[in-house]
Amino acid sequence: MLPTERHASAVDIVRGFPGLRALVIGDAMLDTWLEGDAIRLCKEAPVPVVREASTTRCAGGAANTAANLAALGAEVSLVSLIGQDSAGHHLRRALREVGIDDANLVEDAGVSTLHKLRVIANGQYVVRFDEGDTEQAAERTRALLARRIADLYARCDAVVVSDYCHGVVGDEIIRALVQLRERSQKIIVIDSKEIGRFCDLRSTMVTPNLQEAHRAVDPRGSLEARAGIAAATEIGTRLRSHLRADHIAITMADQGVLLTGPTGEQTHLPCHPVERAGDVGAGDTFTAAAALALATGASATHAIRVGIDSASIAITRSRTSVVSYQDLLRRVSLDDNSDTLSLKDVVARVEAERFVGKRIVFTNGVFDILHAGHVQLLRRARALGDVLVVGLNSDASTRRLKGPTRPVNRESDRLALVSALDVVDYAVLFDEDTPAELIRAIRPHIHVKGGDYLAENLPEIGAVHEVGAEVEILSLVEGRSTTALIDRIVATASATASGDGVGRSQ
Repeated sequence: MLPTERHASAVDIVRGFPGLRALVIGDAMLDTWLEGDAIRLCKEAPVPVVREASTTRCAGGAANTAANLAALGAEVSLVSLIGQDSAGHHLRRALREVGIDDANLVEDAGVSTLHKLRVIANGQYVVRFDEGDTEQAAERTRALLARRIADLYARCDAVVVSDYCHGVVGDEIIRALVQLRERSQKIIVIDSKEIGRFCDLRSTMVTPNLQEAHRAVDPRGSLEARAGIAAATEIGTRLRSHLRADHIAITMADQGVLLTGPTGEQTHLPCHPVERAGDVGAGDTFTAAAALALATGASATHAIRVGIDSASIAITRSRTSVVSYQDLLRRVSLDDNSDTLSLKDVVARVEAERFVGKRIVFTNGVFDILHAGHVQLLRRARALGDVLVVGLNSDASTRRLKGPTRPVNRESDRLALVSALDVVDYAVLFDEDTPAELIRAIRPHIHVKGGDYLAENLPEIGAVHEVGAEVEILSLVEGRSTTALIDRIVATASATASGDGVGRSQ
């Protein structure tokens, strides 16, 4: 069953990721990173001699897409083809390390596992060595792949085809997907170097880069190296008549994404500026996040924005990396301030939760510099019920309570960071000195306070009694407070300025 709800914000969309079931089909690869120091030039040729310092093996290709989906909270099944070789063994191990079952990797003695070995010397790329061939798989192997896909298709919320054109996604697999799609519609996202092969699939979205999109409409033509939005607009229009996909998202690296919709409407979505970017696996990250967003019921435009947010994190990291659910939630929370829910919206949502029998927990605070004590308190508060609402003092309220030097972080940033915590369902600002009016609006079942208060001494106790809420006083983590943290920062800065603390940890 496809979700139909349209979420209000990127935060809501990402919060819908955990528990979604994703099926990935495509060319799984092993990525190996051999890193070391260039100690001298080789006598036999003008190339560096690299002394190995570390070797890192991780999931690449379709397996990287699967790893990103799992990191974002999805339950992932990966169907792919490997050989009976060392690279296949290491790939299975890399998948298990990130929580992905390797049971649907089909082995064939007649193929060799796809493997990319990169050599890095002193942080500089030296060479990439590619090996592996999965095109010569036996017919019984391909029939087994199709059976695995048919079995898993019925149980998934989204299908991602990660096709690097190394032979796993053959014509018979595409035909099988077409038949499955005709019987049961799913979110299907295609990331392929040859998207034209999927014209009969009627996929939800295809995500080619500009070169791949151009090749699909003009196989013999050439494209300028820095062709941009104007070229993508023309190519997207032409591609609309070639493919029967609902949406075409042409990625253009630092120029963002050009989205073409079902009726030919086009939207350019810019990317985030990044000082130093790498691109190994960023496309897989983008596709994974966009596919999950579509599976929550998000619009294509919102899904692309979430995909861009996820890729913007991935490109700042070295090697083949994945983006976690918490990383993405934190990013979209910071970007989503303009869509922050009003108190009226929060009350309406909480009432809907109450109507279906959920227990509402409320707590409040400044949360100026978020630390482990805050996180533990909020986790314990959330465990007392089903929905946690957090009230945050506004900047004006904080100044009245804490003095003119507080807060350190402005209210929009504090609200974004608290909202990004997975245990927090709703966060809202209040401008009064106490949360009494907020409690009257939210009407929680439980009001949580951290510290050594007596319930009857709470300034908001009157409002708590009015709404019939229980009071829970939770002890704070000893030695964890924002004031103590600020005092340590000031002491460290003073010591460093006087020369007393240089070189010593505080």
